[in-house]
Amino acid sequence: MKKIIIFGNSGSGKSTLAKHMASESQLAHLDLDTLAWQVTQPPTRKPLSESKQAIQLFCKENEGWVIEGCYVDLLRLVAGQANEAVFMNLSVSKCQQNARQRPWEPHKYKTKAEQDDNLPMLLNWIAAYTERRDEFSYQAHAELYAQFSGAKREITHNQVEYKSFSKR
Repeated sequence: MKKIIIFGNSGSGKSTLAKHMASESQLAHLDLDTLAWQVTQPPTRKPLSESKQAIQLFCKENEGWVIEGCYVDLLRLVAGQANEAVFMNLSVSKCQQNARQRPWEPHKYKTKAEQDDNLPMLLNWIAAYTERRDEFSYQAHAELYAQFSGAKREITHNQVEYKSFSKR
């Protein structure tokens, strides 16, 4: 059964690809954004132990899955179980363009206006991708990709031919 991790910068197309792969292969889908943050203003990360428990429960309840996010600290918890990794390594400018065109994400924001109000912060966050040295950075993603021992694919543009993923 397929167990896939997808990672990359915000706006790189992780969720879009994960939803497609989950649908095509009848896999459970986990967006790490849904369990990584506390509902506070400003948002703060949940303790790693709390997120770890939720991920372990998800993996236990699902034989095949797609887990996606930008959190290398969380992805490392499942990388050893995954048999495929996809690194969404689009340019910063393309990720920003995608973020500007992103439809409302009701699982993350109460309203479209709230999401739009967050856009300037998100664009700055995306721009700092190659400069940061944290679990969300290009450096961390490239290292996770290099160390992954299963099947792997690096995507550098978002004109992905989804059919090629379905046949794997």
